[in-house]
Amino acid sequence: MTDLGPVSWLLGIQIARNREAHMISLSQQSYLESILERFNFADAKPLAMPMDPNVQLTTEHCPKSIRDIAAMKRIPYREAVGSLMWAAVGTRPDIAFVVGVLSKYLNNPGPTHWEAVKRVFRYLQGTKDWRLTYGAGKAGLEGYSDADGMSQENRRAISGYAFIIDGGAISWSSKKQELVTLSTTEAEYVAMTYAAKEAAWLRQLIGELFRPLEHPITLHGDNQSAIALTYSDIGQFHARTKHIDIRYHFIRYVIANGTIRLVYCPTNDMVADTLTKALPSAKAKHFATALGLGSV
Repeated sequence: MTDLGPVSWLLGIQIARNREAHMISLSQQSYLESILERFNFADAKPLAMPMDPNVQLTTEHCPKSIRDIAAMKRIPYREAVGSLMWAAVGTRPDIAFVVGVLSKYLNNPGPTHWEAVKRVFRYLQGTKDWRLTYGAGKAGLEGYSDADGMSQENRRAISGYAFIIDGGAISWSSKKQELVTLSTTEAEYVAMTYAAKEAAWLRQLIGELFRPLEHPITLHGDNQSAIALTYSDIGQFHARTKHIDIRYHFIRYVIANGTIRLVYCPTNDMVADTLTKALPSAKAKHFATALGLGSV
């Protein structure tokens, strides 16, 4: 067996260490440059945000006529979105939401959807050198959970969560909820349960790789009613919550056994907000930085 030294590349992700500063960073710049070249965006004018918050993508933008459908078949929509997915799950949580939205239209995309894809590439053109950096924050594991359903055309909310350790995101998700919730509180409660499941798994993984965590993982939520629901007697809000599937009460169990600690976080500090909706450029940049992304 040959010792090749410290790892510098893994699955197309570049790994860089700064041992003096006790920092490590992950980058997909080489991969991003290759897909920018492949889809002819290498010289595109950069944009400041991956998705226009004023544009609502829906099935109304899908082509209806045979002629329009045939015209879109000549556009590499699937290939482009598929290429973006690897970045979204690898080192770029800042594009996870928009890539998830664009993925809904793989079977019948329209020109508006393609314009949104091009916008993501132009955003990456200006941020291709961004890295996920760990060690800058010098903090333990903490999570953020959020939900947004007001803008979804089928009324199923988007759940988003992010877990950060030492200033960089190690796990994130942006996905459509499996059910139609009846209130913002319920949507946030379901989102917190998704995040709680991930927190339980991360706690086990860290315990196996290093040593067991001594304290509960802090999970931040920005809906005080949903937080109250997790701590209150389940009968207190019975009339409004009795329809919630029992599996979504899992969060009560992990709070009771000390796996997580749920605390309120103001919306302006809710990092997972960028995983549930398109944001203006200033907010998008702010939360990208909070996730550990930036030039080194």
